[in-house]
Amino acid sequence: MKIYHNLSEFKALKNAVVTIGTFDGVHIGHQKIIKQVVDSANKQGAESVILTFFPHPRMIIDPENQNLKMISTLSEKAEMMEKLGVDHLIITPFTRDFSNQTPADYIKNILIKNIGTKQIIIGYDHRFGKNRSGNLNDLKQAGKDYGFTLEEIAEQDIHDVAVSSSKIREAILAGDVSLAADYLGYPFSISGQVIKGDKIGRTIGFPTANIFVEETYKLIPSDGIYAVTVEMGSEVGGRKSEVGSELQKPYTLNPKPSTFIGMAYIGQRPTINGMTRNIEVNIFDFNKEIYGQKITMNFLKFLRHDEKFTSLENLKVQLQLDKKNTLEYFALEYKG
Repeated sequence: MKIYHNLSEFKALKNAVVTIGTFDGVHIGHQKIIKQVVDSANKQGAESVILTFFPHPRMIIDPENQNLKMISTLSEKAEMMEKLGVDHLIITPFTRDFSNQTPADYIKNILIKNIGTKQIIIGYDHRFGKNRSGNLNDLKQAGKDYGFTLEEIAEQDIHDVAVSSSKIREAILAGDVSLAADYLGYPFSISGQVIKGDKIGRTIGFPTANIFVEETYKLIPSDGIYAVTVEMGSEVGGRKSEVGSELQKPYTLNPKPSTFIGMAYIGQRPTINGMTRNIEVNIFDFNKEIYGQKITMNFLKFLRHDEKFTSLENLKVQLQLDKKNTLEYFALEYKG
Protein backbone atom coordinates (compact mmCIF):
# COMPACT_ATOMS: atom_id res chain seq x y z
CA MET A 1 0.00 0.00 0.00
CA LYS A 2 1.22 3.47 -0.87
CA ILE A 3 0.64 6.32 1.58
CA TYR A 4 0.35 10.00 0.63
CA HIS A 5 0.26 12.84 3.15
CA ASN A 6 -1.20 15.36 0.74
CA LEU A 7 -3.33 15.27 -2.39
CA SER A 8 -0.53 17.03 -4.24
CA GLU A 9 1.65 13.90 -3.80
CA PHE A 10 -0.90 11.72 -5.56
CA LYS A 11 -0.93 11.26 -9.33
CA ALA A 12 -4.44 10.78 -10.71
CA LEU A 13 -5.21 7.20 -11.73
CA LYS A 14 -6.92 5.98 -14.88
CA ASN A 15 -9.31 3.79 -12.94
CA ALA A 16 -9.78 4.50 -9.23
CA VAL A 17 -12.41 3.02 -6.92
CA VAL A 18 -12.73 5.44 -4.02
CA THR A 19 -14.26 5.87 -0.61
CA ILE A 20 -13.97 8.81 1.76
CA GLY A 21 -14.11 9.17 5.53
CA THR A 22 -12.24 9.70 8.79
CA PHE A 23 -12.38 5.95 9.57
CA ASP A 24 -11.29 6.41 13.19
CA GLY A 25 -10.65 2.97 14.60
CA VAL A 26 -11.34 1.27 11.25
CA HIS A 27 -14.13 -0.64 13.03
CA ILE A 28 -16.25 -3.44 11.61
CA GLY A 29 -18.57 -0.96 9.88
CA HIS A 30 -15.63 0.77 8.21
CA GLN A 31 -14.15 -2.59 7.27
CA LYS A 32 -17.34 -3.53 5.45
CA ILE A 33 -17.11 -0.45 3.24
CA ILE A 34 -13.36 -0.76 2.66
CA LYS A 35 -13.63 -4.44 1.71
CA GLN A 36 -16.33 -3.52 -0.78
CA VAL A 37 -14.00 -0.92 -2.32
CA VAL A 38 -11.11 -3.39 -2.53
CA ASP A 39 -13.30 -6.17 -3.96
CA SER A 40 -14.81 -3.86 -6.57
CA ALA A 41 -11.37 -2.61 -7.62
CA ASN A 42 -10.05 -6.16 -7.94
CA LYS A 43 -13.00 -7.25 -10.08
CA GLN A 44 -12.52 -4.30 -12.44
CA GLY A 45 -8.75 -4.40 -12.63
CA ALA A 46 -8.80 -0.98 -10.97
CA GLU A 47 -6.98 0.45 -7.94
CA SER A 48 -8.55 1.07 -4.53
CA VAL A 49 -8.15 4.52 -2.97
CA ILE A 50 -9.06 5.64 0.55
CA LEU A 51 -9.28 9.39 1.14
CA THR A 52 -9.11 10.23 4.82
CA PHE A 53 -8.35 13.33 6.87
CA PHE A 54 -6.07 14.57 9.62
CA PRO A 55 -6.72 16.23 11.98
CA HIS A 56 -10.25 14.94 12.53
CA PRO A 57 -12.66 17.47 10.96
CA ARG A 58 -14.34 18.06 14.32
CA MET A 59 -11.01 19.34 15.70
CA ILE A 60 -10.98 22.09 13.08
CA ILE A 61 -14.67 22.89 12.83
CA ASP A 62 -15.09 22.95 16.63
CA PRO A 63 -11.65 24.03 17.94
CA GLU A 64 -13.07 24.95 21.35
CA ASN A 65 -13.74 21.27 22.02
CA GLN A 66 -10.37 19.82 23.00
CA ASN A 67 -11.83 16.64 24.47
CA LEU A 68 -12.03 14.61 21.27
CA LYS A 69 -9.44 11.82 21.23
CA MET A 70 -8.83 9.29 18.47
CA ILE A 71 -9.21 5.52 18.72
CA SER A 72 -6.42 5.02 16.22
CA THR A 73 -3.28 6.96 15.39
CA LEU A 74 -2.38 7.58 11.76
CA SER A 75 0.06 4.68 11.75
CA GLU A 76 -2.50 2.33 13.32
CA LYS A 77 -5.08 3.38 10.77
CA ALA A 78 -2.61 2.79 7.94
CA GLU A 79 -1.77 -0.68 9.27
CA MET A 80 -5.43 -1.67 9.23
CA MET A 81 -5.93 -0.28 5.72
CA GLU A 82 -2.96 -2.24 4.46
CA LYS A 83 -4.24 -5.38 6.15
CA LEU A 84 -7.55 -4.93 4.30
CA GLY A 85 -5.76 -4.81 0.93
CA VAL A 86 -6.04 -1.10 0.08
CA ASP A 87 -3.77 0.10 -2.75
CA HIS A 88 -3.57 3.81 -1.94
CA LEU A 89 -4.18 5.76 1.29
CA ILE A 90 -4.36 9.54 0.95
CA ILE A 91 -4.18 11.41 4.26
CA THR A 92 -5.39 14.92 3.52
CA PRO A 93 -4.63 17.78 5.93
CA PHE A 94 -8.05 19.02 7.02
CA THR A 95 -8.03 22.83 7.18
CA ARG A 96 -10.56 25.64 7.19
CA ASP A 97 -9.83 26.29 3.50
CA PHE A 98 -10.39 22.63 2.70
CA SER A 99 -13.69 22.60 4.58
CA ASN A 100 -14.89 25.74 2.76
CA GLN A 101 -14.83 24.19 -0.71
CA THR A 102 -18.20 24.03 -2.42
CA PRO A 103 -19.50 20.53 -3.17
CA ALA A 104 -18.97 21.18 -6.90
CA ASP A 105 -15.34 22.23 -6.40
CA TYR A 106 -14.75 19.28 -4.07
CA ILE A 107 -15.94 16.83 -6.71
CA LYS A 108 -14.16 18.50 -9.61
CA ASN A 109 -10.81 19.21 -7.95
CA ILE A 110 -10.43 16.27 -5.61
CA LEU A 111 -12.40 13.32 -6.94
CA ILE A 112 -11.79 13.99 -10.63
CA LYS A 113 -8.59 15.98 -11.12
CA ASN A 114 -6.58 14.73 -8.13
CA ILE A 115 -7.72 11.12 -7.88
CA GLY A 116 -9.21 10.08 -11.22
CA THR A 117 -12.35 8.54 -9.71
CA LYS A 118 -14.27 6.05 -11.85
CA GLN A 119 -16.35 4.63 -9.02
CA ILE A 120 -17.13 5.93 -5.56
CA ILE A 121 -18.55 3.73 -2.82
CA ILE A 122 -20.00 5.69 0.04
CA GLY A 123 -22.46 5.52 2.93
CA TYR A 124 -26.05 6.64 2.45
CA ASP A 125 -25.59 9.66 4.75
CA HIS A 126 -22.24 10.92 3.42
CA ARG A 127 -21.88 14.71 3.44
CA PHE A 128 -19.07 16.85 2.06
CA GLY A 129 -18.11 20.38 1.08
CA LYS A 130 -18.82 23.67 2.84
CA ASN A 131 -21.17 23.26 5.79
CA ARG A 132 -21.48 19.60 4.77
CA SER A 133 -23.96 20.72 2.12
CA GLY A 134 -22.97 18.12 -0.50
CA ASN A 135 -24.84 14.83 -0.55
CA LEU A 136 -25.50 11.72 -2.62
CA ASN A 137 -27.68 13.61 -5.10
CA ASP A 138 -24.74 15.88 -5.90
CA LEU A 139 -22.53 12.84 -6.46
CA LYS A 140 -25.15 11.17 -8.67
CA GLN A 141 -25.42 14.25 -10.90
CA ALA A 142 -21.64 14.68 -11.00
CA GLY A 143 -21.29 11.05 -11.99
CA LYS A 144 -23.32 11.77 -15.12
CA ASP A 145 -21.23 14.86 -15.87
CA TYR A 146 -17.80 13.32 -15.24
CA GLY A 147 -18.40 9.70 -16.06
CA PHE A 148 -18.03 7.92 -12.73
CA THR A 149 -20.42 5.52 -11.03
CA LEU A 150 -21.79 5.78 -7.53
CA GLU A 151 -22.47 2.82 -5.26
CA GLU A 152 -24.37 3.61 -2.11
CA ILE A 153 -23.99 1.60 1.08
CA ALA A 154 -27.63 1.25 2.10
CA GLU A 155 -28.87 2.56 5.44
CA GLN A 156 -29.97 -0.93 6.47
CA ASP A 157 -26.52 -2.39 5.75
CA ILE A 158 -24.84 0.20 7.95
CA HIS A 159 -27.42 -0.04 10.73
CA ASP A 160 -27.13 -3.83 10.73
CA VAL A 161 -23.58 -3.36 11.98
CA ALA A 162 -24.90 -1.14 14.82
CA VAL A 163 -21.51 0.36 15.60
CA SER A 164 -19.92 3.79 15.49
CA SER A 165 -16.62 5.37 16.46
CA SER A 166 -18.48 7.34 19.15
CA LYS A 167 -19.78 4.15 20.77
CA ILE A 168 -16.28 2.69 20.74
CA ARG A 169 -14.79 5.80 22.35
CA GLU A 170 -17.43 5.63 25.09
CA ALA A 171 -16.64 1.97 25.76
CA ILE A 172 -12.89 2.61 25.97
CA LEU A 173 -13.31 5.61 28.25
CA ALA A 174 -15.45 3.43 30.52
CA GLY A 175 -12.76 0.73 30.56
CA ASP A 176 -14.96 -1.72 28.66
CA VAL A 177 -12.22 -2.87 26.30
CA SER A 178 -14.01 -6.17 25.64
CA LEU A 179 -17.00 -4.34 24.16
CA ALA A 180 -14.65 -2.06 22.20
CA ALA A 181 -12.97 -5.14 20.71
CA ASP A 182 -16.37 -6.50 19.64
CA TYR A 183 -17.10 -3.24 17.82
CA LEU A 184 -13.63 -2.90 16.34
CA GLY A 185 -13.21 -6.51 15.29
CA TYR A 186 -9.79 -6.54 17.01
CA PRO A 187 -8.38 -5.47 20.40
CA PHE A 188 -7.93 -1.79 21.15
CA SER A 189 -4.21 -1.05 21.47
CA ILE A 190 -1.75 1.56 22.63
CA SER A 191 1.78 1.88 21.26
CA GLY A 192 4.60 3.88 22.72
CA GLN A 193 8.24 4.08 23.65
CA VAL A 194 9.50 2.46 26.84
CA ILE A 195 10.94 5.13 29.12
CA LYS A 196 12.60 5.01 32.54
CA GLY A 197 10.43 5.18 35.64
CA ASP A 198 11.20 5.24 39.35
CA LYS A 199 11.49 1.42 39.51
CA ILE A 200 9.21 1.04 42.53
CA GLY A 201 7.45 -1.91 40.90
CA ARG A 202 10.57 -4.06 40.86
CA THR A 203 11.02 -3.63 44.62
CA ILE A 204 7.80 -5.60 45.16
CA GLY A 205 8.37 -8.15 42.41
CA PHE A 206 6.32 -6.46 39.69
CA PRO A 207 8.67 -4.44 37.45
CA THR A 208 6.88 -2.37 34.86
CA ALA A 209 7.72 -0.84 31.52
CA ASN A 210 6.61 2.79 31.48
CA ILE A 211 5.09 3.80 28.16
CA PHE A 212 5.33 7.22 26.56
CA VAL A 213 2.61 7.77 23.96
CA GLU A 214 3.83 10.41 21.54
CA GLU A 215 0.47 11.09 19.89
CA THR A 216 -1.34 13.39 22.31
CA TYR A 217 -4.60 12.86 20.44
CA LYS A 218 -4.62 9.11 21.18
CA LEU A 219 -7.50 7.90 23.34
CA ILE A 220 -6.44 6.36 26.67
CA PRO A 221 -8.74 3.94 28.56
CA SER A 222 -10.16 4.51 32.01
CA ASP A 223 -7.78 4.21 34.97
CA GLY A 224 -7.35 0.66 36.18
CA ILE A 225 -5.72 -2.72 35.61
CA TYR A 226 -6.11 -4.64 32.34
CA ALA A 227 -5.12 -8.03 30.96
CA VAL A 228 -3.05 -7.37 27.85
CA THR A 229 -0.79 -8.90 25.28
CA VAL A 230 2.41 -7.02 24.55
CA GLU A 231 4.10 -6.96 21.16
CA MET A 232 7.63 -5.87 20.44
CA GLY A 233 10.19 -6.36 17.71
CA SER A 234 11.47 -9.82 16.93
CA GLU A 235 14.98 -8.78 18.01
CA VAL A 236 13.87 -9.23 21.64
CA GLY A 237 13.81 -12.98 21.08
CA GLY A 238 11.85 -15.78 22.71
CA ARG A 239 11.72 -16.92 26.31
CA LYS A 240 10.74 -19.95 28.33
CA SER A 241 7.77 -19.44 30.62
CA GLU A 242 4.27 -20.61 31.38
CA VAL A 243 3.11 -18.62 28.35
CA GLY A 244 2.81 -21.05 25.46
CA SER A 245 3.50 -20.52 21.78
CA GLU A 246 -0.24 -20.61 21.08
CA LEU A 247 -0.30 -16.97 22.17
CA GLN A 248 2.12 -15.83 19.49
CA LYS A 249 -0.68 -14.15 17.55
CA PRO A 250 0.33 -10.72 16.21
CA TYR A 251 -2.42 -8.13 15.87
CA THR A 252 -0.23 -5.68 13.94
CA LEU A 253 1.61 -5.93 10.65
CA ASN A 254 5.00 -6.38 12.29
CA PRO A 255 6.27 -9.42 10.32
CA LYS A 256 7.78 -11.27 13.28
CA PRO A 257 6.68 -9.71 16.55
CA SER A 258 7.31 -11.32 19.89
CA THR A 259 4.06 -11.45 21.84
CA PHE A 260 3.93 -11.68 25.63
CA ILE A 261 1.27 -11.69 28.31
CA GLY A 262 1.05 -9.01 30.95
CA MET A 263 -1.14 -6.65 32.88
CA ALA A 264 -1.30 -2.95 32.16
CA TYR A 265 -1.82 -0.17 34.67
CA ILE A 266 -3.25 3.26 33.92
CA GLY A 267 -3.47 5.80 36.73
CA GLN A 268 -1.73 8.17 39.10
CA ARG A 269 -0.35 5.51 41.50
CA PRO A 270 -2.27 6.73 44.57
CA THR A 271 -0.51 4.28 46.92
CA ILE A 272 2.72 6.28 46.54
CA ASN A 273 0.87 9.62 46.17
CA GLY A 274 1.74 9.89 42.49
CA MET A 275 1.07 13.22 40.77
CA THR A 276 1.04 12.24 37.08
CA ARG A 277 -1.04 9.78 35.08
CA ASN A 278 1.12 6.81 34.08
CA ILE A 279 0.76 4.03 31.52
CA GLU A 280 2.72 0.97 32.65
CA VAL A 281 2.80 -2.73 31.89
CA ASN A 282 4.13 -5.67 33.87
CA ILE A 283 5.24 -8.24 31.29
CA PHE A 284 5.15 -11.72 32.78
CA ASP A 285 8.36 -13.78 32.84
CA PHE A 286 10.36 -11.07 31.11
CA ASN A 287 13.64 -9.57 32.30
CA LYS A 288 15.23 -7.91 29.27
CA GLU A 289 16.12 -4.21 29.06
CA ILE A 290 13.85 -2.58 26.48
CA TYR A 291 14.32 1.12 27.20
CA GLY A 292 13.84 3.14 24.03
CA GLN A 293 11.98 0.39 22.22
CA LYS A 294 8.46 0.81 20.91
CA ILE A 295 5.94 -1.71 22.16
CA THR A 296 2.24 -2.27 21.59
CA MET A 297 -0.26 -3.25 24.28
CA ASN A 298 -3.49 -4.95 23.20
CA PHE A 299 -6.19 -4.41 25.82
CA LEU A 300 -8.22 -7.58 26.25
CA LYS A 301 -10.01 -7.43 29.61
CA PHE A 302 -10.66 -4.90 32.35
CA LEU A 303 -9.65 -6.41 35.71
CA ARG A 304 -10.33 -3.73 38.31
CA HIS A 305 -10.39 -0.02 39.03
CA ASP A 306 -7.39 1.82 40.42
CA GLU A 307 -7.28 2.16 44.21
CA LYS A 308 -5.06 3.36 47.02
CA PHE A 309 -3.53 0.75 49.33
CA THR A 310 -2.26 1.36 52.85
CA SER A 311 1.17 -0.11 52.07
CA LEU A 312 3.30 -1.44 49.24
CA GLU A 313 2.95 -4.91 50.78
CA ASN A 314 -0.84 -4.73 50.46
CA LEU A 315 -0.42 -3.53 46.88
CA LYS A 316 1.84 -6.52 46.20
CA VAL A 317 -0.82 -8.93 47.49
CA GLN A 318 -3.38 -7.36 45.16
CA LEU A 319 -0.99 -7.48 42.20
CA GLN A 320 -0.46 -11.19 42.81
CA LEU A 321 -4.22 -11.65 42.60
CA ASP A 322 -4.32 -9.49 39.46
CA LYS A 323 -1.67 -11.70 37.86
CA LYS A 324 -3.61 -14.82 38.81
CA ASN A 325 -6.78 -13.36 37.26
CA THR A 326 -4.89 -12.38 34.12
CA LEU A 327 -3.46 -15.87 33.66
CA GLU A 328 -6.87 -17.39 34.26
CA TYR A 329 -8.23 -15.18 31.48
CA PHE A 330 -5.65 -16.75 29.18
CA ALA A 331 -6.49 -20.22 30.61
CA LEU A 332 -2.99 -20.52 32.08
CA GLU A 333 -1.92 -21.75 35.49
CA TYR A 334 -0.71 -19.29 38.11
CA LYS A 335 2.55 -20.47 39.64
CA GLY A 336 3.08 -17.72 42.16
